Amino acid sequence: MAVAKGLVEDKDAVQVTVDEPREDGTVVYHLSVAENDMGRVIGKQGRIAKAIRVVMRAAAVRKGEKAVVEID
Repeated sequence: MAVAKGLVEDKDAVQVTVDEPREDGTVVYHLSVAENDMGRVIGKQGRIAKAIRVVMRAAAVRKGEKAVVEID
C-alpha cells in the first residue's frame, strides 16, 4: 500500500493481507506496520487512519466491491 509506505519510517515492515470476501461481498484488508510507526499511520484522533479507509472504500467502489481496512 503506497499510502502507508509514504507515512512510515520502516517501509519494509508494511504488509497488506487480504481476507476472502465475506458473505455480503465485503473484502477486508489488514494493514500491518512496525510498532514504532503505528502512531504515524493512525494520526491524531485517528484522522489519517480514517482517510486511508475512505480512499480504500472509494477505490473498491470503482471496482464494484465493498472494502474494510483494519490496522493491525
